[in-house]
Formats: sequence, C-alpha cells, structure tokens
Amino acid sequence: MSQRIGFDNEKYLAEQSAAIRERMALFPDKLYLEFGGKLLYDYHASRVLPGFDANVKMRLLQGLTDRADVVLCIYAGDIERKKIRADFGVTYDTDALKLIDDLRAWGVKVRAVVITRYEGQPSANVFRRRLENRGVQVYTHRPTRGYPTDVDVIVSDDGYGANPHIETDKPIVVVTGPGPGSGKLATCLSQLYHDHRRGLEAGYAKFETFPIWNLPLRHPVNMAYEAATSELKDINQLDHFHFEAYDQRAVNYNRDLEAFPLLRRILEKITGEAAPYRSPTDMGVNRAALGIVDDDVVRQGAEQEIVRRYFRYACEHAMGLVDADAVHRIEVMMDDVGLEPESRPTVQPARDAARAAERKGKGNDGIFVGAAVELRDGSIITGCNSPLMHAAASLVLNAAKHLAGIPDEVHLLPPEVISSIRHMKTRVLGARRISLDTEEVLTALAVSTASSAAARAAVERLRDLRGCEMHMTHMPTPGDEAGLRRIAVNLTSDPDFATKHLFVA
Repeated sequence: MSQRIGFDNEKYLAEQSAAIRERMALFPDKLYLEFGGKLLYDYHASRVLPGFDANVKMRLLQGLTDRADVVLCIYAGDIERKKIRADFGVTYDTDALKLIDDLRAWGVKVRAVVITRYEGQPSANVFRRRLENRGVQVYTHRPTRGYPTDVDVIVSDDGYGANPHIETDKPIVVVTGPGPGSGKLATCLSQLYHDHRRGLEAGYAKFETFPIWNLPLRHPVNMAYEAATSELKDINQLDHFHFEAYDQRAVNYNRDLEAFPLLRRILEKITGEAAPYRSPTDMGVNRAALGIVDDDVVRQGAEQEIVRRYFRYACEHAMGLVDADAVHRIEVMMDDVGLEPESRPTVQPARDAARAAERKGKGNDGIFVGAAVELRDGSIITGCNSPLMHAAASLVLNAAKHLAGIPDEVHLLPPEVISSIRHMKTRVLGARRISLDTEEVLTALAVSTASSAAARAAVERLRDLRGCEMHMTHMPTPGDEAGLRRIAVNLTSDPDFATKHLFVA
C-alpha cells in the first residue's frame, strides 16, 4: 500500500475558501451553496486523492460557522424505500440523523431539514415527527409544478412559491444532503424565488469535488467519479457551454450539462436579469486540482478506486440491487485503461488462500472462502474460513498477530471463550451456523484481554488496519460486514455468496 501523498489539504483549503469568498462578493445578501458529494467522511475522495482529509470540507465549513447556516435536504422517496448509504450500511434517513449529530460535534448547527418531493409518504411522516419531537425544524417541499418544461409555472406562486420559505440569518446557506437526488438544487432555487420576492440580492453556487473540471476528461480521477456513479449513468463530458464562452476546455457531467439551459432560464426568470453564469462549470466552486501535488500517486489511487467500484457493483448486481449495465460500464472503463480485477493487489492472494483451504479440506458447508489484507508496509496477510470461524475473522486475527509480533502458534482466543460463544449461538439463540463471524471474534478478543497479554497486544494493533485494503473471495455476511466496518478497512469481494442459505442473519 503506497504511503505517498498526492494531495495537500492546506493548500486546497486556502484556495477553496478564497474561491467561496469571491463568489460571495457577487451576491451581497445571500449565497446558497449547494454541497455536492459527502460533507463528512468523504472516503471516495480520500481514496481517489491519497492524502485528502475525508473531513476537509467540514473543516472549511467550520471556518464559516459565524457566516453560514446549514440546511439538510432528504428526498421523501429515499426515506420510503429505505435507501442505503453503502459506506456506513445505514438508511439515508438514519444517515441524516447521524449527519445532524456529527455537525453538532463540529460546532455546526443544522438550521432546518427539508423533506423534498414530499407527497405524504408514511415513512416521511414518521421521520418528520421524530425530528420535530427532538426540536429540529422540518419543512416539506412538494414536487414542483410545471417542472421541467413550464418555466412560467415553475417560477410562480404555484411552483417554487408553493414551498414554505426557510428562514435563515447568515449570508451563506450551505445546502447539503445524504446523497444524490436529495433535492438540494430545487431547495436552493425555491429559496432564491422567495428571497428575490423580498428584494434580496441572493444567488446560487455549487461546492463540488468531482468531476474535477480542469483535469483531462479521461484522467483516472474523473473516470473514478464515473465509476462511482455507474448506476446513475453519469457520464463525464466536455462542457461545450464553457468552451463556447471562454475557448477553454472544461469537464462536467451529463446531468449538469443537460440541465443547464433550463437552470439558466429559471435563474433569469427569478432575478429578471441575465444569468450570472455562462456554463455549468461556472456554477461550481472547485479548486481541487490545485491541491494535487503528485499526479502519479493520484492516478494510482483513482485507478484502484475504479477496480473497487467494479467489485462493489458486481456484488450489488448479485444481490439484485443494480442491473448488469452498471457492472458492464465499469468493465468497459477498466478495459480502456488496462485494468483488470487482479489489478487490486489483495485479489489474487485472497483467491490463492481459498484454493489452499480447498486443498486442505478446510472450509464450511463445502464453501471455501479466502481473504487478504495489504498492510501499510506492503505485506499481505491472508486468512480462510473453517468450521471454527469465517475467513474475515481468521484474517483479522492473523493480521493483528502479525502487527503485534505474536507467533502463529499462539492462540489469541482461549477455548473456553470460543466454547461459550458457540454454546450461546447454537443452544441458546438457535443459530444454524457455528463458526464465528468477525463481529463475534472481535467481542471474543476483547473478552480475552482480561486474561491474555497476547490478546491485549493484538487489540492495540487493530487500529493499524484502518484504511488498509482488503479483499474476500465471497461476499461478507452481516456479522463480518459489521465487524470490518468497525475496523474501517477498504473492503471488496467477489460476487459470490459465502453460504448456500438464502437468508443469513
């Protein structure tokens, strides 16, 4: 695993903050700043841009707390269908609650939550009451009448005017949400409509990271963004509006390019003046390219992210969550840049571990699972499943022992601890599977520290696995996934199931 740094956070913070101040000068009374991507825990950016602080956007926002209000948007349909944020394994409404708590921990208060495209969905009503009962101001915005064809209706009291105005005090209003399609842009435009009716000089801009407009179209960083949004069918394209206006090549993505003519007409209808932007790239405040200090490192990080996304979508396709086209799009992309699944360093060692387990007759229920992790020093540690424990659990113990300098023959888990857990699983809780998953092994390891110095040493080294690259030959069970998420490894897996059972608790 490369420890070289490709991105300078401090340089980026300085450049991005200056760009926001420049944009504020265009709109004296209020700037609605739509935050694209993740406001906190932007692990995609930290993987694609090695050295990028996953919370650097929050650091920037923290510096604006005396000048900025925060509005959080969430699409009612995402609440209703319980859409999942994959990196945390939680639903979008739960992620919204977590985001509110996280912002408070950073000293930033959410001024209001907006449930967008609200049509009385029962789950959205429950979410609304839950927030209001905890003292959070909640607004509901219904689908905009006339959108997207009738600008006269959209920009009227029957369109944006039908939404309640969100009261804010600060000159910057940061509009964010738990994921794409949350209604951030519509909320910004609705606010602009109300503000201009009140005689305020308000404007809109977009804080974004990807695609990076002044990197080449087929730069791996921009291709990694395409890979990350494969199910949305986002395609990076040259911004022809920008080229026509400035004779300058710029990269944007298809949805922004397609929406720009309509957005420009809406802005002109709201303000009664020529739109301040001549291209969708103009709308963005993006200085990420200036933070790149080693292009080779960044290219390598982005190429690895493309392969990660291939595995993720392949697994989601196996689970019925996305169609085959999402996988095929990334396969074509990988072929274009000379990548293959085995370009990920942990893939082949994991598959070799599974084959070794099969030769030895180890495994469980006739399925042989291998796992491999790349440590920070570049060494590869492997594990495989057995009747005793899952492959991921075995790997975690092997890696902790390696990091702590504990000999292989030393057992970290006393037999009586394992026996007690297996007894509870099978005899008390009625589980069919006896072998221990990662979450159970982590619990057993914690219990073992009371009597074992080796276990204590191993536990202390678990933190060294954070951010390490890991691959499994089969998809993790819920207990493995939960345990590995706590360790915070970057996990991928082949799109095969680790058990013959259709239901796995």
